[in-house]
Amino acid sequence: MISRLILLPAASLLALASASLLHAQAPTAELVSVDKIWDKAPHNGATDITRFQNLFYCCFREADSATKGEGVVHMMVSASGKTWVDHVTVSEPGVDLRDPKLIVTPDEKRLYLLCGGDSATLGRQTRYATSMDGKVWTPLQKLLSKGDWLWRATINPADKRFYGTSYNIHPNSGGPAPEKEWSLKTYASTDGSVWQLSSLMKVPGQPGETTLRFLKDGTALALIARQGGDRKGVIGKAQAPYRDWTYAATGLPLGGPNFIELPDGKLIAGSRGFGATPGAHMVLFAMTPTSLTPILELPSGGDCSYPGLYWHDDLLHVTYYSSHEGKAAIYYARVKVK
Repeated sequence: MISRLILLPAASLLALASASLLHAQAPTAELVSVDKIWDKAPHNGATDITRFQNLFYCCFREADSATKGEGVVHMMVSASGKTWVDHVTVSEPGVDLRDPKLIVTPDEKRLYLLCGGDSATLGRQTRYATSMDGKVWTPLQKLLSKGDWLWRATINPADKRFYGTSYNIHPNSGGPAPEKEWSLKTYASTDGSVWQLSSLMKVPGQPGETTLRFLKDGTALALIARQGGDRKGVIGKAQAPYRDWTYAATGLPLGGPNFIELPDGKLIAGSRGFGATPGAHMVLFAMTPTSLTPILELPSGGDCSYPGLYWHDDLLHVTYYSSHEGKAAIYYARVKVK
């Protein structure tokens, strides 16, 4: 497998980003509205959003804190985004469920929930569940091996298969302490229940949370956060059969990275980042296969970000969490992209 990390100096990154965005007519973003939609738990965070059976679904983690407690997955629904209704909670006794993600299956008949499960006795392992109506869910089932965290799943429109990227913080020892280097692998599945190894991603610096998506031209892109080295994210790129990856350094720290391709081909990313004002914020970026450029800082601060992104009715719908108004709460924003 061919994997290489392109480490560019900051000046080169800025020049490359400027040239790429100029060529692609760099998008701009304007905040249309933002509302706090949930703050009932001591800590509410790590969101995702999708649309299923004519309803928006927003999922997130509820717990006593960002790092402790038995987290549960809470879901809310809305027809238009104006009014959100408490819908359902998914839990597993003795297990901290973390970073929930939602996708609609290729046949559009089921919602698929993916999350991490952490336990002092059972260790860390990915879980999944499905639902025909968004209300009644199958029991959570484990995926992959102990220690693997399949952080987000996506559907490849070309073959209708599930794909995702899993990281493991102690790939050799099995834990409990994190190792100096972590593993990052891509997996594929026909239905989301059984996953097979697809590729090894050779990214140094403790690669972790990763969003993998497929562009309209068939290219696979991966937006990867790193906890080691310079702690700045990278963008991976591969062509079918998605086994050989090349990488470009973004020069930016990332947390909970996500991105989406809009109908006109523009790429918009969202992550914990550093924008126009001091400190961490929920930031939207113009993205290319080799760069990220901040374009909009949403109302946020402190413990924040981990966005869900969904395009509907010519607007970008964004869910995220933030503690800028006190405790960490869930927010929903509508953004116009030009």
